[in-house]
Amino acid sequence: MSEYDYDLFVIGAGSGGVRASRIAAGYGARVAVCEEDRVGGTCVIRGCVPKKLMVYAAHFHEDFEDAAGFGWEVGQAEFDWNRLIAAKDHEIDRLNGVYKNILASAGVELIEQRGELVDAHTVQLGDRQVTADKILIAVGGWPTKPPVPGAELAITSTEAFHLDSLPPRVVVYGGGYIAVEFAGIFNGLGSEVTQVYRGPQVLRGFDRDVREVLGQELIKKGIHLCLDTNIIGIEECPEGTRVHLSGNDSIDCDLVMFATGRAPKIDGLGLENAGVETDAGGAIVVDEFSRTSVDNIYAVGDVTNRINLTPVALMEGHAFARTVFGNDPVPVDHASVPSAVFSQPPVATVGLTEHDARDQLGEIDVYRSTFRPLKHTLSGRDEQTMMKLIVERQTQRVVGCHIVGLDAAEMLQGVAIAIKMGATKSQFDAVIGIHPTAAEELVTMRNKVEC
Repeated sequence: MSEYDYDLFVIGAGSGGVRASRIAAGYGARVAVCEEDRVGGTCVIRGCVPKKLMVYAAHFHEDFEDAAGFGWEVGQAEFDWNRLIAAKDHEIDRLNGVYKNILASAGVELIEQRGELVDAHTVQLGDRQVTADKILIAVGGWPTKPPVPGAELAITSTEAFHLDSLPPRVVVYGGGYIAVEFAGIFNGLGSEVTQVYRGPQVLRGFDRDVREVLGQELIKKGIHLCLDTNIIGIEECPEGTRVHLSGNDSIDCDLVMFATGRAPKIDGLGLENAGVETDAGGAIVVDEFSRTSVDNIYAVGDVTNRINLTPVALMEGHAFARTVFGNDPVPVDHASVPSAVFSQPPVATVGLTEHDARDQLGEIDVYRSTFRPLKHTLSGRDEQTMMKLIVERQTQRVVGCHIVGLDAAEMLQGVAIAIKMGATKSQFDAVIGIHPTAAEELVTMRNKVEC
């Protein structure tokens, strides 16, 4: 009989925690997971899923406009914010139930309470304590706000999913993927949107061409981009909310949304009680097997600030369970992880940017194509697709692929497999394209970009 109540206790029932729990239980472990909010975590409850549903909704206004070019007469379109939010909430409720059923079917005990570490083997749950041989921390991250006077008047992405009505005028502060996605959502649904970002172009860290092309497309969509600009203060005014910008400018709006970053959600978690090490940004420090500085405590997902993507958390959670309970040590490979930004138009990317490839590999070849997708030859919309391949010159291995345009994410998943397998440019070239598609451009680019 074990001296502990559980073989594994998981704090946090998001993507990583749920995956780790059920896989560990499948190996015969006695597992419990606690969650202070709803089961499903950031992605399902207040992130990827509801956000993409709203992106779909925001795109319909262009679809209605484009239909005329294909012979359709569309009547007066009206948008109902409350109907969208109700439909979105219904789907999130369904998914919350699905995740609970996943845990129950796997034999994992769900405890719907906040958990805090008492020591390396003990977790406080309200007025009781439980013990476990192994503890996994999978509490994720949370939006942060910069120390701007009046910041309490602004919302974050978490609150954006539950607004009572669609604000007529919105200021989005930030230049990352969450910022560009919500700028597109509000703009597409009918708000007048100004996006303020301190940098010279949106999507810092992405490939330069991706950033430039997306920035141009956002402007075409009607989003006002204020680059190299900071918000220095927010105040209430008779016209709604006044946003003061660096350079002595100001904007009046009805809603300010901060999308300026996220941080590991470790406050009050009791890490210090168990001696769990964190870095300067509050992320839990782990090794390649997700083990913390305490031998029996592990961490996966956004709380470790490795790559903050849901599929990465899933992979880390699965690898943890295989390693610890399946006796099959599996380090997580964080190289060449594909990702997408559901901006309008969307972005998808895998591997190295041009800048990083030059820095890490030296001589490279770059292939790039920018074109008007077939759909818009009849719709008349001025929207460009950009595709780019980065190739290591010596080996001719394709080390990066970047796409801006319709269906970017759907196209990139297959390309990511090829890049992960080490495919060369000649192997890309040997593949026959599917015509007529935008995707065929990925296997027909032959002319190098002069750099």
